[in-house]
Amino acid sequence: MYQTKSSNGNQYTIEKTSKGMLLNNEAIAWDILSLAGGDKFHIVKNSRSYQVEVVKKDLETKTLTVKVNGQLHEVSLKDKYDLLLEKLGMNSLASNKVNQIKAPMPGLIFEIKVKEGDTVQKGDQLMILEAMKMENIIKSPGEGVIKTIKVSKGDSVEKNQVMILFA
Repeated sequence: MYQTKSSNGNQYTIEKTSKGMLLNNEAIAWDILSLAGGDKFHIVKNSRSYQVEVVKKDLETKTLTVKVNGQLHEVSLKDKYDLLLEKLGMNSLASNKVNQIKAPMPGLIFEIKVKEGDTVQKGDQLMILEAMKMENIIKSPGEGVIKTIKVSKGDSVEKNQVMILFA
């Protein structure tokens, strides 16, 4: 079972059963044709035609940007596990609070883009780690304030070495 919520406030429950797909506990009576590699669809429902395109997928946040007949909609998804955690009151345990950043691989600190005391948001660039002749941008996995930077430009780091601590 999935629960969706779109940017225009519409909410739907989608469920796959032995009898087919259900939308809000009613059988889906649509004609759906997949186009161009699976991200574009032509849908006919109640004699109305819809052109649907999945513009962006973010699997981490479980959100989609979908274009329906030229209009963009943001859609958030919850699967049965998300719904169970929410029902048990455990959904807030997975917050965006960051405690530390560890080196994902051995390498050399090429550049540090932040300083102690900076407030960072999810996706902000923190530093560049050079490994195997490639520059890897280390981004913040969530929100936080940088308490301590434990490495300097030019330092060698080992995998899982703590590089940044957050307050």
